[in-house]
Amino acid sequence: MIIPVLDLKNGEAVSGKSGMRETYKPLKTVFNDSSNPLAIARALKDSGYKRIYVADLDAIAGTGTNLDLVGEINHIIPVMLDSGVNDVESAKNILDTVDKVIIATETLKSLEDLYTIFSASLKKDLVMSVDVKDGCLHSKHIIADIHDILEKIGQIKPFEVILLDISRVGTGRGVDQQLISSFKDLETKLIIGGGVTNEDINELNEVGVQNFLVGTALHDGIFQHQSS
Repeated sequence: MIIPVLDLKNGEAVSGKSGMRETYKPLKTVFNDSSNPLAIARALKDSGYKRIYVADLDAIAGTGTNLDLVGEINHIIPVMLDSGVNDVESAKNILDTVDKVIIATETLKSLEDLYTIFSASLKKDLVMSVDVKDGCLHSKHIIADIHDILEKIGQIKPFEVILLDISRVGTGRGVDQQLISSFKDLETKLIIGGGVTNEDINELNEVGVQNFLVGTALHDGIFQHQSS
């Protein structure tokens, strides 16, 4: 399944490369003539997509929130939201607005917090995101390596795990096959994001990886409007 990506900043859909968010510009997309997130969400639903990944860049940076807008998007198409949530109470509050809440290593305060967050009754409503940059775990607070995070995933057993290579976002240069191979034996549904190409999807489908986040390539029209 292809899951479209929508990044929000100051109430607008934006796009950029390699996680350099200060350089992000209004999104140009084949799905609409504007960067209006609601119009784009409606077009994506009409094209057959079943869910959408939304990153609230203002919330992740701690400079604001687009939660009301995200709630409107969720009424159109189910949203899995990354807004920098790193504790149980914040996750519960946001679940009133969206379908799934993403717990991302980028903003997680400690690996031990994963036990608390995923042991709560809302585990089925959470998606874990392993954020990677230049081959290393990407986090504002955690010092750990990929082996550490794989061990934690094996213990908490989230239902879905995103492997997001931030350094490849928007580049179209393909995924890191070696990195992905470290995650393929996990007892969880794996979602791959960052630089995904049609060739990557075909190759990874053959080894059982079925779910992909696609942003730039989809909005540029490089991908056909395929939802599954």
